Amino acid sequence: MSRPPLNPAQDPTVPGDDGQGTSHNNSAVASGGGRRPKGIVVISIVVVLEALALLAAATLYIYQLAIGAPVSSFWGAVFSLALLLAFSAWLFAVGHFLFRGYRWTRAAALVAQLFVLTIGFPTITGGLLLAGLAMVVPALAVIVLLFDKRVIAFASRTGASRGAL
Repeated sequence: MSRPPLNPAQDPTVPGDDGQGTSHNNSAVASGGGRRPKGIVVISIVVVLEALALLAAATLYIYQLAIGAPVSSFWGAVFSLALLLAFSAWLFAVGHFLFRGYRWTRAAALVAQLFVLTIGFPTITGGLLLAGLAMVVPALAVIVLLFDKRVIAFASRTGASRGAL
């Protein structure tokens, strides 16, 4: 007789879980055993807002290409547009899965913030103070929050110690 499949996202040791993959508790309790810290919410919001900013840039880029703005290479512009869309999709995924508590998202969010800093500081020194600060301040806040012990504990989901099959 076979058992029903278990959802790997649910830990059978969480109180309220009957071991059959059906949880009787609400989604505010993480599989890591605690409530979602405010730092995770802030980081997820910032990462999703960065994804929306990239999506807005891609939309503006599409508009500029559609009206016939001069470009040095059409295929180079198409490649740049594809990169903007791909990075936006990646940041949406990072924000979503970080909010759910997946471990790999902390590294992805950190790398994304380091990229934002490499654009933000030259923007400030180039004379665009408000635009640079709009990039640097949230990125620094996310970096600090990523190393908070509550965030680390929540986003350290590795799954239960069950067999592979």
